[in-house]
Amino acid sequence: MNLSTMATSTIFSLSCTPQSTLLSKPKSHTLSPSMLLWSPLVGQKSLYHPPILMKPKRNHVGSSVKASMDHNKNVEVFSKEHLAVSLAKYVADLSNKFIKERGYFAIALSARSIKYLRKLVEPHYSNTILWSKWHIFWVEEKVVPKNHVDSNYKLAYDGFISKVPIPPHNVNTIDDALPADGAADVYETTLKRLVASNVIAKSFVTGFPKFDLVLLDMGPDGHVASLFPGHPTLNETKKWVTFLKNAPTQPPERITFTLPVINASSNIAMVVTGAGKADAVYSALEEASSDYKLPAQLVSPKEGELKWFLDKGAASRLW
Repeated sequence: MNLSTMATSTIFSLSCTPQSTLLSKPKSHTLSPSMLLWSPLVGQKSLYHPPILMKPKRNHVGSSVKASMDHNKNVEVFSKEHLAVSLAKYVADLSNKFIKERGYFAIALSARSIKYLRKLVEPHYSNTILWSKWHIFWVEEKVVPKNHVDSNYKLAYDGFISKVPIPPHNVNTIDDALPADGAADVYETTLKRLVASNVIAKSFVTGFPKFDLVLLDMGPDGHVASLFPGHPTLNETKKWVTFLKNAPTQPPERITFTLPVINASSNIAMVVTGAGKADAVYSALEEASSDYKLPAQLVSPKEGELKWFLDKGAASRLW
């Protein structure tokens, strides 16, 4: 079935003159939208919605825009519902690509991004995706029983996994009978076994697993996965999976992929919604002005691509 759409993909590419603060002399910015066009078929319902095109919102001082983003940030802004539609197409396209290339699709999920996979259970995707080739992993998980309200597995199972025919043995959950440190070690062993069997690709540059897609979200404090600002887990460079017993939000015991594993991925989708995260989005996308960085700013795939999916609320300080 061919898609009938007109999509406008907005990639922010900005060149800025140096300045010490946002209030010094104005920067020069270039907004370069690229247009992707398909010929519509009569009577066929569109399954894709274009990103929202917004004119840059000017600051009160000179002509400086509100956010001074790094070069070549790939950022798209949608209404909340159209974000889910766009994300579904993005995931389905990557699924088809990697299944053709590798015979598998290895995808890692995180907490809040899971609910935006809901469009994949609709007939267009549920009847066409090769679910038997999917292998699901968790970027992070709380050390709680699988039926616990805080379980990321439960969130994914109730809203997505139970509605599509992914083989149960392809859903790689943590061992919730173990303490956090033991669960992290066992999960890392699982990843190494699946890398050895080529279910998960391997980065020959870094030696870390190379997931086909990692879905991330971001907290209001700029944390990603269970990697929190200022936490020692941010400094882990050897392990694939680490743990923490003192997360600043409940429940405190978690396991999480490390930054090197996240950054070894072929594709990373950062899915962020809500005006409560607008400040963190602004900080994550602006040019770094100090040595201190939010965890989200440290997400930078070495051999892959990072794409931001934002709703209007999350993007509100960028315009």
